[in-house]
Amino acid sequence: MGIADIALGAAPIAGGALLGVAAGNLRGPDVRGAIKDDIELLDKIPEENVALRAALRKSIDERIVDLITATEKSRELREIAASYKGNWRDIVVFVCAVLFTIVWWNVPHSRSNWLMMFIILIVLSGIVAVYASRGVIRAMASLRRSHHHEEA
Repeated sequence: MGIADIALGAAPIAGGALLGVAAGNLRGPDVRGAIKDDIELLDKIPEENVALRAALRKSIDERIVDLITATEKSRELREIAASYKGNWRDIVVFVCAVLFTIVWWNVPHSRSNWLMMFIILIVLSGIVAVYASRGVIRAMASLRRSHHHEEA
């Protein structure tokens, strides 16, 4: 067993670990803190400097509107997620099955079990796709129904 075989075998695990670490460390900017700092800065600008105070106030107002818009979009996404009647793991399993199929494609085709395993992975990806799509379709239908009830 060579280093290339070990690397190929460890690639999916290492990629998953790196993705998990990256997802855990991703955070957006602290918009609320920046608005608070700008309001404090606005208080320190002399009243005589009307143009600068107006420009800063406009910037603060725009960020507050953006924050409200982002909150409304986040609420919509939470509604979609909450209305999903399938199992969220179906989507994760589908993504993993597709990724493993892609990795398996890069395994030497000369292996005795390569073709059989590749066919199994494609069939498995198809089956999991059906389960995942059923849940997504139910969630979208539920979201449409809730929006029609809100409009009425």
